[in-house]
Amino acid sequence: MAGKAAAPGTAVLLVTANVGSLFDDPENLQKNWLREFYQVVHAHRPHFLALHCQEFGGKNYEASMSHVDKFVRELLSSDAMTEYSRARVYLDEDYKSQEHFTALGSFYFLHESLKNISQFDFKAKKYKKVTGKEIYSDTLESTPMLEKEKFPQDYFPECKWSRKGFIRTRWCLADCAFDLVNIHLFHDASNLVAWETSPSVYSGIRHKALGYVLDRIIDQRFEKASYFVFGDFNFRLDSKSVVETLCTKATMQTVRAADTNEVVKLIFRESDNDRKVMLQLEKKLFDYFNQEVFRDDNGTALLEFDKELSVFKDRLYELDISFPPSYPYSEDSSQGRQYMNTRCPAWCDRVLMSPSAKELILRSESEEKVVTYDHIGPSVCMGDHKPVFLAFRMAPGAGKRCQRHEGTPGETSLQHEEPRPPTAASTGPPARHR
Repeated sequence: MAGKAAAPGTAVLLVTANVGSLFDDPENLQKNWLREFYQVVHAHRPHFLALHCQEFGGKNYEASMSHVDKFVRELLSSDAMTEYSRARVYLDEDYKSQEHFTALGSFYFLHESLKNISQFDFKAKKYKKVTGKEIYSDTLESTPMLEKEKFPQDYFPECKWSRKGFIRTRWCLADCAFDLVNIHLFHDASNLVAWETSPSVYSGIRHKALGYVLDRIIDQRFEKASYFVFGDFNFRLDSKSVVETLCTKATMQTVRAADTNEVVKLIFRESDNDRKVMLQLEKKLFDYFNQEVFRDDNGTALLEFDKELSVFKDRLYELDISFPPSYPYSEDSSQGRQYMNTRCPAWCDRVLMSPSAKELILRSESEEKVVTYDHIGPSVCMGDHKPVFLAFRMAPGAGKRCQRHEGTPGETSLQHEEPRPPTAASTGPPARHR
């Protein structure tokens, strides 16, 4: 385990969480969410912790500003995080800009024992030592420590106010360079449209957007580095194949709008058994009679329909999934395992990596489990998305060495102790940059 003194390498925890629900119902959801998150941090005790949030601030960012500030303060000053003496927080709060706003929030926490960490300045093209706690918000475009882009409107023209895009940071840990990319891709606007073709038109839009991001982070502007891309990819199961499998022995009834003759509903009934309704499909309705199929054995029987990543099999790697679909869970705070009947459950939230990043992950030759890929809060309401995390140890001496450091020689040598359990309250308030 990460907490054992003899364990080699640097403990890393990467978490992705679509947190929009937390700001729509903060009183009921935030406390439980934070408790579950802290439990995962305590269990894995990382030296380096990255939390990538999407839909930060919820559907109405301006109305949620006070809840946003409270959430950020809690994360930075909680007793559970007291040993993380350095932090960088990047919040896209430019909600008035239709051209730029992505609603992404990226949090990075560095344990006090970690002596070998620096962050890349994309403008100066060199690494800088990380000290203290700092929050950057509003116009992130002017912040040299990251790259941020919102996808062009023509990627998803039917969504007039899309907030999809990515934020990229680069780090040097144990003298190894890697990029961390917070990403939010386009959703399925209509279950009926998604059902029409295989793959769906929405899958094609996500393919285009993700390809753009991957091309962008390996272009010629900067030296290439390993990368981890984690966020809400909005990957969906191949709808046509899923429906055909779930409703193999069903007959389909089509319901059309009286005025336009447009298909507004599909009803699948069993051929016998009193023609019981198995599935009802509308633009924002996916009502299957037996939700257990998505939970049994963590939904692994449905993984064959999770096809969107296969297009990138030479560019992105993922550990085996052994947790149930991460979306769309009920937002009722008393329901932790129930899915909403709005969409077909799918593994939207993922932690992916480049082939070279895969080599950074330390593998154990013993029976000890040193890599964990899982979700957070399996029985607790975490909002409509369950956060997903990857915990691992970075292999000593792995990866591409960092170039052009700011500071004295030897500053980036591997020096850290094992994190200890939290003890006292954290230090002073972070610096805020707007």
